Amino acid sequence: MKNNKTLQLLLIGAALIVLPLFLQIFGNAWVRIADMALLYILLAIGLNIVVGYAGLLDLGYVAFFAVGAYMYGLLSSPHLTHTFTSIAAMFPQGMHMPIWLIVPVGAGLAGLFGLLLGAPTLKLRGDYLAIVTLGFGEIIRVFMNNLDHPVNITNGPKGLDQIDPISIFGLNLGKKLMIGDFEIASVSLYYYLFLSLVLFTILISHRLEISRIGRAWMAIREDEIAAKAMGLNTRNLKLLAFGMGATFGGVSGAMFAGFQGFISPESFSLMESVMIIAMVVLGGLGYLPGVILGAILLSALPEVLRYVAGPLQEITGGRLDASIMRQLLVALAMIVIMLMRPRGLWPSPEHGKSLKTK
Repeated sequence: MKNNKTLQLLLIGAALIVLPLFLQIFGNAWVRIADMALLYILLAIGLNIVVGYAGLLDLGYVAFFAVGAYMYGLLSSPHLTHTFTSIAAMFPQGMHMPIWLIVPVGAGLAGLFGLLLGAPTLKLRGDYLAIVTLGFGEIIRVFMNNLDHPVNITNGPKGLDQIDPISIFGLNLGKKLMIGDFEIASVSLYYYLFLSLVLFTILISHRLEISRIGRAWMAIREDEIAAKAMGLNTRNLKLLAFGMGATFGGVSGAMFAGFQGFISPESFSLMESVMIIAMVVLGGLGYLPGVILGAILLSALPEVLRYVAGPLQEITGGRLDASIMRQLLVALAMIVIMLMRPRGLWPSPEHGKSLKTK
């Protein structure tokens, strides 16, 4: 059994390594879809800590994604040096901060915002918590959209452009890599970076799940009053869940900014939060393989359906917009799946085990 499991892991690892090189044959657009799927997996794993483990319904998770992205954009684009003469004097060559500095700062700032969100919501549960977190997410987006006057910090709705691509150990991921006559595209290089981050995040999340902290989170999720009666410090555990989930969101946001090279408030709308929550719930709440499956399906499905929405638009004589048709198809797929699999596509095998009778 152990040998079979090792062989399966080796085959999966080999497939993941070869995947972008295979997708390159059909065009870089397919590799880009895989890159975005990996970023959404990062986001879904982070939100799963808050919603899946601790049972705290967070509708403003995209705010932490935005904080990480804007931190990377401000520290690696010419915006601040063009806006503030004092910063331009300190950095005459421009602010091109290394990734090793930006990612920890972005993750730490996002974690701090997570704590700021969690602190006033400790006594809220269910619908009330969802409304407060939703408002927090919208506040962050509105701030990003309006902090262009009287002092231009975020450049408002115009967004930040000319963001430096990610560079690691002297390798610029924004340029293709030639190994002899073989070309590895820029999007494939980003794929390997995102894949390594996803694997590291999965390891951390799994260790958290089986730790005392993870079991305490699940106790709070099942019955907070009983957990408090057993001596658990629910206040600190909730704050830790918000902070840990927000940190993962900040890292994903920084990667997104470096990958895109441009960010604007439109990328961090409420619908993004709803989509990330749908990934967690649709895949299997609180179960890592299910969360990963849900993230892959809901991030890749809209792109794949582009090839279906176009012909359907032609059939209707152009009366239905292709983007609206694509959203309709995704919504129908989600409804059908949730009706057929109410616990998610890949629910935890442990869920409900105690309810079985001999």
